[in-house]
Amino acid sequence: MASSKDILTISELSAHLRVHPTTIYRLLHEGRIPGFRVGSAWRFSRAAIEIWEHGQADPIDEKSAPTRKPKGRKARK
Repeated sequence: MASSKDILTISELSAHLRVHPTTIYRLLHEGRIPGFRVGSAWRFSRAAIEIWEHGQADPIDEKSAPTRKPKGRKARK
C-alpha cells in the first residue's frame, strides 16, 4: 500500500515542480501529466511523476529549440 509520502496533491505537486496549480490543471486537461482522481480531487503518484519528469528532460539541440519572435513593430518598406 502506498504511503501518504508516495501520493501528492495538486498543491504539493505544484510546489515540487515550482509551477502554479493552474499549470497542473492545464497539463492534466491536455493529458500531458499522469494523475488520477479520488472523488473530485486529483492525486499524483510520486513514482509516476519522477518517470514523467525524466521523460521531459530531453536534450535540446538547435533544431528542436524553441525560437522567439522579436517583439515590437515590423519594419516598413
